[in-house]
Amino acid sequence: MEYIISFVFGITIGSFLNVCIYRIPKGESIVYPPSHCPRCNYQLKAWDLIPILSYILLQGKCRKCGVKISWRYQLIELLTGIIFVLMVYKYGFNFTALFYCLFSASLIVVIFIDLDHLLIPNSVVLVILILGLGLHIFVRPFSIINALGTFLGVGAFFLLLQILSRGGLGGGDVKLVASLGLWLGWPDTGLAIFLGSFIGSIIGIVLILLKIKKRKDPIPYGPFLIVGTLIVLFAGEKIWQWYQNLIS
Repeated sequence: MEYIISFVFGITIGSFLNVCIYRIPKGESIVYPPSHCPRCNYQLKAWDLIPILSYILLQGKCRKCGVKISWRYQLIELLTGIIFVLMVYKYGFNFTALFYCLFSASLIVVIFIDLDHLLIPNSVVLVILILGLGLHIFVRPFSIINALGTFLGVGAFFLLLQILSRGGLGGGDVKLVASLGLWLGWPDTGLAIFLGSFIGSIIGIVLILLKIKKRKDPIPYGPFLIVGTLIVLFAGEKIWQWYQNLIS
């Protein structure tokens, strides 16, 4: 029952994340106007907004004008629901899991906005920071000194990288990785950066070999940092244990 509740809560939040992903880069309010069809401006009713189910019942089309609804909306809802269940599985059905669920929801917003616009909005990073501070105030997963030290140290290091790369690394990436330091601390942040960079490099090479991207085409770094972060959240302890066994 806890997993069912978590999944339903997750896909509901995922529906709201779709609004954030669509409107935040445009500088629009995420509250007003209510959700509507981008083609005919039909204001969606409550029964049009049931996560996943409405898409199936409407056969992926607007009720009024029949324009196709992007499958990505359902993907984001499903992804959010699955991650929420995994968070509850790891942390339990409690206040701690709620913080990590909201954290992961913010990361999903960053992933898709960065993929679409090569942009990591300051407003979303601010939410991640506020949630991170709340985590340390109410949950205290590890030393706040470690968290703040990682936040400042990793942020300063990536700021230096941004300066040296002359814009090759975006300012949003610097802010994002610093905020991740607040959540993961050290050395987990280092592991997340390594995994994200490794995965990003592999995918970048594949995209170039397939001629989907050219060498000079920008590839967003934020989504790979987030993938690395999620891997650390769910499997970081096992990775560190494997590493220690390897070098011992």
